[in-house]
Amino acid sequence: MDYFKKVWAIVWKDIRAEIRTKEIFSSMFIFSLLVLVIFNFSIDLLEVNPLDIAQGVLWIAFTFSGILGLNRSFLFEKENDCLQGLMLTPIDRSAIYLGKMLGNLIFMLIMEAIAVPIFVVLFNIGIYDKIISLAIVIFLGTLGFVTVGTLFSAMSVNIKAREVMLPILLFPIVVPLIIASVKSTGAILTGKPFDDIISWLKLIAVFDVVFLVVSFLSFEYIIEE
Repeated sequence: MDYFKKVWAIVWKDIRAEIRTKEIFSSMFIFSLLVLVIFNFSIDLLEVNPLDIAQGVLWIAFTFSGILGLNRSFLFEKENDCLQGLMLTPIDRSAIYLGKMLGNLIFMLIMEAIAVPIFVVLFNIGIYDKIISLAIVIFLGTLGFVTVGTLFSAMSVNIKAREVMLPILLFPIVVPLIIASVKSTGAILTGKPFDDIISWLKLIAVFDVVFLVVSFLSFEYIIEE
């Protein structure tokens, strides 16, 4: 029980810091909004069926805005020497990972919850009868993304070119996850039955579990370096 209190303390610290600075969420939301607006104006929706491109546009917005948030995930700790302070405390290193990962997950989910209605309006796509299925896919896809992203964010925090290094490390690993998420989202938006996306959801779930376990176990060795 004490372990989860420590995890929650880290999550709450990140939430309070974000409420004060508004750096992570604001950058993610503005970037995702820009992506959606630019794609909306660059594509003639009278000639192109929105359902042919919508899922790709949505996950491009999620992925690249998520990178902005992950790049700053450990930056606050590094700039204020908080990371060294955390390392000196008698706390399991995996609790630090879980706390940071859950914080990143919360920020991304809030951003996505605001971005999706804007996406629906801009691309004139009805999701009202598909919202539960879509929410499941977005949650599982986002969970896998931040699971790996938080680990690599910790790896790259001490690198000068961390803004460049994080995408280089992250994207090759999450390609299967993004493909499965895009395919699942496309199937849902086009009205295919939920059974048709089960295989993709299984792939996403396996990815989430495998990389959550790997990240959980390896974080201590990575952060010590």
